[in-house]
Amino acid sequence: MSKEKILLVEDDATLSFIVEDALKREGFDVVCASNGEAGLERFRESGADIVVADVMMPRMDGFEMVRLIRLTSPAVPVLFLTARTALDDVVKGFELGANDYIRKPFQILELVVRIRALLKRNRPGCAEDTDLTVGDCRLDFASQRLLVGGDPVELSHTEAVIIDELFRHPNEVVEAKTLMYRIWQNDDYNNLNRLHGFIYKLRKYLSRSASLELLNVRGVGYKLAARM
Repeated sequence: MSKEKILLVEDDATLSFIVEDALKREGFDVVCASNGEAGLERFRESGADIVVADVMMPRMDGFEMVRLIRLTSPAVPVLFLTARTALDDVVKGFELGANDYIRKPFQILELVVRIRALLKRNRPGCAEDTDLTVGDCRLDFASQRLLVGGDPVELSHTEAVIIDELFRHPNEVVEAKTLMYRIWQNDDYNNLNRLHGFIYKLRKYLSRSASLELLNVRGVGYKLAARM
């Protein structure tokens, strides 16, 4: 099965490298360009299943690049990735045909979730599923809400990121460094105590569940034990 291709257009070389590496880890084929002109050329050469583009770039900005892409490929999903926060910019992006808009700084997992949602929505005959259910618990990542046996728990973004990763791998060991990478884009040892604090809170939430238990795997990470 061929990998879904992402065209990543970003002039910040460091950010581009981090995002490219993360998306490749998620199983995507990633093609990069450092400005709008190069991005347009890459798209015309080989196409893409989704375009992830910065707005402010040299030579040609993201808005103009997407306008030109839309002339020949009106259906390809577009996600703008930018530090600009003015409402007019958001409106302009959607008027040009953008499907989503995420502001820097952002969590890598949030970007991955949005990319997967846009790709799924764009597949013929596929409805978007924003929920993950394991045992008697359901996570709605978009609203950062966890239902534990029918009782709602409002999560912080970081808590939702951790639960999302655990729910995707029930009865498997999820390494602590994987979670730290998801949350902070690095596995610096100094973040380990912070991670333990979030896990402690999540274990209290899940203690109400009749089918799930969050376990420590000493020296490695955590396991969501589920009686399915």
